[in-house]
This record gives sequence, structure tokens and C-alpha cells, in this order.
Amino acid sequence: MLTRRRFLQASSLFALAPTVPLFVARTAQAAAADKDRRILVVVELNGGNDALNTVIPYADPTYEKLRPKLKIAKKELLSLSASVGLHPSLKPLDKLWQAGHLAVLPGVGYPNPNRSHFESMAIWQTARLDPEEQNGYGWLGRALDPQAGSAYLLGSAVPTALRGRRSTTVSLNRVEEVLLADPASAKQAIGGESADDLLAFVRRQSVDANAAADKLAHLAGGNDGSRYPATALAERLKLAARLIRSNLGARVFYTVQSGYDTHAVQAFAHGNLLEELAGAIAAFFNDLTQAKLADRVILLTFSEFGRTIKENGSAGTDHGTAGAVFLAGPGVRGGVATTMPSLTELAAGEPKMTADFRGVYTAVLEDWLGLPAKEVLAGTFDHPPLFRA
Repeated sequence: MLTRRRFLQASSLFALAPTVPLFVARTAQAAAADKDRRILVVVELNGGNDALNTVIPYADPTYEKLRPKLKIAKKELLSLSASVGLHPSLKPLDKLWQAGHLAVLPGVGYPNPNRSHFESMAIWQTARLDPEEQNGYGWLGRALDPQAGSAYLLGSAVPTALRGRRSTTVSLNRVEEVLLADPASAKQAIGGESADDLLAFVRRQSVDANAAADKLAHLAGGNDGSRYPATALAERLKLAARLIRSNLGARVFYTVQSGYDTHAVQAFAHGNLLEELAGAIAAFFNDLTQAKLADRVILLTFSEFGRTIKENGSAGTDHGTAGAVFLAGPGVRGGVATTMPSLTELAAGEPKMTADFRGVYTAVLEDWLGLPAKEVLAGTFDHPPLFRA
């Protein structure tokens, strides 16, 4: 019988077990038997990244005609091939490229592209083209549902991509957010074993949560010796690396870099954004390599759409269609993995996509995470070989 006294005792103990460490404890226990399973890190480039000034077809004379002010000179580029190069601000990715650990995918999109931020992001997040099917569940949430899997959002608002029926996502900005203010008092209050089943259960939960909090406290105070740029994105990827090193059980980590809606005076802002992105990714993989964990991790970047191939009158670009995707990590089959879109064979004034984003998702789910993709993506989609055997 649950008496008022037992209820109050149990409630007091639950209060000593913070929600996030309790979740961490559960996922860590679930992962204990499989410390080598693979991990996906997603960086959403919010606002519509200018794909044409990210992956640049410098050998095509049409490029300079379309971009008289915004064009990037060939001598400044990070060359990928005899015809394609990367924006010079992406120079920190050169080490990954030279090692064969960077896949560049230009021309990624979907049929009948939508140029609304909201609508296009909903398509990428849910992997559904029909608005009636964008019902609040995302492609990653659905993929993690069968195993009630877990994910971390390194940020505030959980994106639709991570929402599922049974999977769990924790939003985290800093390790300090989930630490106990007075861990010694909390442990003392838990007490010893009890013959009462309810109190024994609650005590076990509290012990697990406090053990997880101890683990996170070690992460918060530790100095791993790795160097990260002093940027917001780098701090979030640094936190991801710490959580991965702790083997807390999550399969997916997700964060957002905003600011890509560059309608005016684009050159400076876009260069800074790409520099922040490249510096954070390079530091992240340096960190994981030192920890001997890089082989388990890939990083995916995407944006809701590219931008117009023709610059506007404000030295910027407007909402476009197909974009550029990056995949990074030692498990990636490096190279330019998809075809650069034509700048002359256009649809509604913009390049036609050369790869469906759902094919990229299929490869990530099936070939990397080992999760079935057909039901998640509501179909079967071809894709190039993106990962090493």
C-alpha cells in the first residue's frame, strides 16, 4: 500500500536524481555491452548555405559571369579536382581531405524544390515531401525508435529531425547544466538499502543518476589537452567529443550553426561562417583522433537549400534550390561523391539536383549506423558508396 509517508519519501529521493543524469545513466547502461558502435554527428547550417560559393566550379566560365562581385578567384581556392574547389575559408578541412576523410556532395536536393525556409527545412528534417506527412516525427527520431535509442541536442530547441515516438533526446548546452549543486548531501540523503520495494526502486534510480552526475562532473572539470577555436560551434562540438569519450550511449549528436541567410553583403559573413564551421570540424576530429575514437564517428552537414546561382543587387544571394552536403570522418570514402550541377541546364532559373538527399540519409542509416532506412524514409533511394567497407 502506498502511504502518504512512503510517497513523500520517494518524492524526496526523486528530487535528488536530476532528470538528465538519470537519462544518461540509462543510456550508458544500455551501451555498456557495445562500446564500439558507430555515432553520427549532424551540423545543420541554418538559413540556406550558398552552395555555389562553398563547392565552386572554378573551371566553368559561367560561374564568373553569374558572380561578378561574389566570385572566388581560382588561386584562392582549396582545389579538389581540375574543375572544383572549396571556399578558402574551408582550409582547415584540408587535412581531412588529404587523408581521404572528407566527402563533398554538391547538387543535393529533392524533386520540386521549395524555397521557403520553413517548408524546405521540414522536408529535410522529416524526409517527407508531402506536408500531410510532416507530422512532427523526424528521420532520426524514427530511425532510433525501434531500439528506443537516444540522442543529444547541443543547443536549445529540439529539431523535428530528432523527434520520435520512443526515442529520447536531451538538450544540453554545457555539462554544468546537469550537475548537482551539493552532491555530497544528495548522496548522504539517499541512504542505504530498504526492504520497501518502492523506496528500494527509487534509491536505485537515485544512485544511478548520481553516478552519472559524477561522470559528467569529471567531464566538466577535466582538461583533455585538445585545442578548439574560440567559437560557439567549436564549443558545442567540444562538448560532443567529451560526451562521446564518456561512452554515455547516444548514437546521434545534433547541433545548429545559424546565419546563412545571406541576402546582402554576403562575402564577409559567409566566409566567417565557413571558417567557423571548418575550424570546429577540424578540431573535433583532432580531439577524437587523440582519444582513439575517430573511427567510430562521422559528421554530416546540411542546409535547407542552396542559394541563387546569380548574385543579387545587394552583393548577396537569395533562396535557391539544391545545396552542398559534407561527410567527414575516417570511415568516410573521401572525394567528390556526386556530380556538380550544370550552371546552364536550369529549371526555373536554378540548377537541377544531381543527388536526392534521401539517398544520403539511406547511406548514413544503413551503411553507417546499421539501421533500416526504407520505412524511415518511406522508400528506397540510390546513393553512391559513401563509407569505407
